[in-house]
Amino acid sequence: MPTDDPIRTHPPDHAAASFRHSYTKDKAQLLRRLSRIEGQVRGISRMIEREEYCVDILQQTSALRAAVDSLAVMVLEDHVQGCVRTAAEQGDAERYIDEVVDVVRRTLGRPLRGTTRSS
Repeated sequence: MPTDDPIRTHPPDHAAASFRHSYTKDKAQLLRRLSRIEGQVRGISRMIEREEYCVDILQQTSALRAAVDSLAVMVLEDHVQGCVRTAAEQGDAERYIDEVVDVVRRTLGRPLRGTTRSS
């Protein structure tokens, strides 16, 4: 999925040849969690098809949201501990930090700042 923001799609040019996303160490666990999430979505779909009780469906959507949040936290932790740490060691941390702050703000439903922290 292309994006206009090169930070989100590629590592810094000087590190591109040896760059490895930090979440790759947890890839198997992330994929297992995603499989469970897919199962939860299919289960909710079946509940709606069977016209099950609204509160039961809402409870399942809450569990789904918690599972997605857990996955997001795991990727975020890996990103900060790996990608951001590596960028800091290479003197390029500021844009990665700004990016993490922005994505956390969006995740929490908070508006993005007009300017970055480094401005």
